[in-house]
Amino acid sequence: MDLIPQPGHVVPEGAGYFPLGPGTTLDARDGTHGTERWLRSVLGAATGLPLAPGTAPGDTVRLALDAGDGGPGPEGYHLDVTPDGVRLTGGDAAGLFWGAQTLRQLLGPDAFRRAPLPGSDRRLPLVSVRDAPRFRWRGLMLDVARHFTPKDGVLRHLDLMAAHKLNVLHLHLTDDQGWRVEIARYPRLTEVGSWRSRSRFGHRASPLWEDKPHGGFYTKDDLREIVAYAAERHITVVPEIDVPGHSQAAIAAYPELGNTDVVDTESLAVWDDWGISPHVLAPTEAVVRFYEGVFEEVLELFPSEFVHIGGDECLKDEWRRSPAAQARIRELGVGDEDGLQAWFVGHFADWLAARGRRLVGWDEILQGASGGRGLPPGAAVASWRGYAGGVAAARAGHDVVMCPEQYVYLDHRQAAGGDEPVPIGFVRTLEDVYRFEPVPAGLTAEQAGHVLGTQANVWTEVLEDAGRVDYQTYPRLAALAEVAWSALPAPGERDFAGFGDRMAAHYRRLDALGVGYRPPGGPHPWQRRPGITGRPIEGPPPNR
Repeated sequence: MDLIPQPGHVVPEGAGYFPLGPGTTLDARDGTHGTERWLRSVLGAATGLPLAPGTAPGDTVRLALDAGDGGPGPEGYHLDVTPDGVRLTGGDAAGLFWGAQTLRQLLGPDAFRRAPLPGSDRRLPLVSVRDAPRFRWRGLMLDVARHFTPKDGVLRHLDLMAAHKLNVLHLHLTDDQGWRVEIARYPRLTEVGSWRSRSRFGHRASPLWEDKPHGGFYTKDDLREIVAYAAERHITVVPEIDVPGHSQAAIAAYPELGNTDVVDTESLAVWDDWGISPHVLAPTEAVVRFYEGVFEEVLELFPSEFVHIGGDECLKDEWRRSPAAQARIRELGVGDEDGLQAWFVGHFADWLAARGRRLVGWDEILQGASGGRGLPPGAAVASWRGYAGGVAAARAGHDVVMCPEQYVYLDHRQAAGGDEPVPIGFVRTLEDVYRFEPVPAGLTAEQAGHVLGTQANVWTEVLEDAGRVDYQTYPRLAALAEVAWSALPAPGERDFAGFGDRMAAHYRRLDALGVGYRPPGGPHPWQRRPGITGRPIEGPPPNR
């Protein structure tokens, strides 16, 4: 069976088929109506069949839940296709939905289209599937701050994630180059902070500029729609609001947020370049109150357990030069600038915990924590600078999302040579991503239990439109989805040849979905960006 991600157990049950026809009904038991609606909407459109409600034996797809000890378990499912009908049982509503994704794949690539094609196959092979995910966090980080993805594009990503059984969309909503979320009490965050006057084309070493404004933001209703659409697909949306670094767009909108004793913040604009801005938030009570107001409105929009506060790449030169920041270090007794960053993190970890939420941040939130009270209980770490941050966090008893740059940063180039568009970072092939192991070596079983899962990160500095995002993300996200879902063997023992055979069928699904993926043989002519400066790094990435 050409299924991706690969289920835990697949047993063919003969050479026959169960055909779907005009009389095929959906028998939806209690708690299954969300998946029933999705199947009727998606498969009904692709097949032209009504899939009417019904309980007659024989020509029926039966949906049920079984949360008992003998059932499929959380997010798990059992799928049985026999000559007499189909039975799909979920351990919970999410598991039932993931089972419906497998059923769709079994129908063939035409099941991924939005209208029926003449002669399309409407038969399910006879099979028994028993399946459940390896990790609870199976994610995609989409950077909408550098290059904005309109709402409809985000909804499309959610559909693609659901097709790959991914369940966390991490939305990177703010950065130096743009602020993308409406905050009613601070309207200038979007009036000023959501657009920049121009954008560099390519890496920051490129001499080329796109001399037109770039911007956009999501209204509150846009975000409510995104969250609801995701929830229907059992995907959690985790918002990221950056503090204390990556904040130039916010400071441009409200100059009092910056270190006004050493910088003329009134002259700052939303940054039009890539890299790391030196302009960071001032460590004042007024700034903290401002961001508490921001997070209050964010929590109203996003019901997720976790809220991401960034915390990465906070350049501290302004704090070193600022008499006010130095006085604040002495007042708080945090020792140095790293301690000051740890104070920011600790404050918002406590603030979120008091409201029933959990902070997650990039692995720099560990900086300064060892010299003070430590990373607050309940805070989680997204380990991007290799494995080290995740190992340190897990050993300290903190939950971890593994997303090391050298494996799952999908803005990195996919091959050597001059054809790759705007080549960034290390060469990370489809096979490299497939062989990524999220649980670092050397952890005890208890420590390994803190690895919530993994996500791929798609940074968009050099991804100027939806086609570029597609090219960098697919097909490698399919490999990451299998790593996150399937109980794969050790990386060196994984059957990449078998995965490649299954991908041959999966490319046809991606074609049907309209995904502009990188072809196995290299980019199409229109996917290249000849002459645009990148930042390739030669040699293998460090295994750290």
